[in-house]
Amino acid sequence: MTDSTAAPGDPVPSYPPAEIAAAWRRERPGTPTESIEIVTPIWWLAKLFADDRGRVLREAGIDAATLDLLSVIRRSGPPYALSTREIARRTLVTAGAISQRVARAERDGLVRRAPGGTARRTVLVSLTADGHALIERSVDAVLGREAGLVSDLSADERDLLITLLEKLMADVRRRTGHAGS
Repeated sequence: MTDSTAAPGDPVPSYPPAEIAAAWRRERPGTPTESIEIVTPIWWLAKLFADDRGRVLREAGIDAATLDLLSVIRRSGPPYALSTREIARRTLVTAGAISQRVARAERDGLVRRAPGGTARRTVLVSLTADGHALIERSVDAVLGREAGLVSDLSADERDLLITLLEKLMADVRRRTGHAGS
């Protein structure tokens, strides 16, 4: 964001959320500004994290949807196989999107599909050796990078932030009707 009151040629000042809130209070007294210093940095951080993760994923040779698919299967533990229904439940992605992701990953040799047990329509998706190797490399790259991005926070600060974010997430989900998400 830039300050539209700056004269041409003036250096562009930083415009932190506190300044945004103060400007709204000055320009429109009574405007609810309590959220600005919380929500604005969250949006900015989300953009920074997303852009950085995208770069790390490109370098690792994987896209976000494939990372999500392979990660949920890998986290399930041996034998690294889940039904498509369970994958959809754990990723909060529609069954149609899961079907497309699985088909693409299968074409790329990262997963294989097989009939799953007693239910006729159940399909189990499992990691191939190539899929397992890719997720191992990718998760190390992504989580290692993200751990570095938050490394300036002490353990106590991270614990406090986790607690506050969990509380905020639960409350926002409840207030927006996404309590089950």
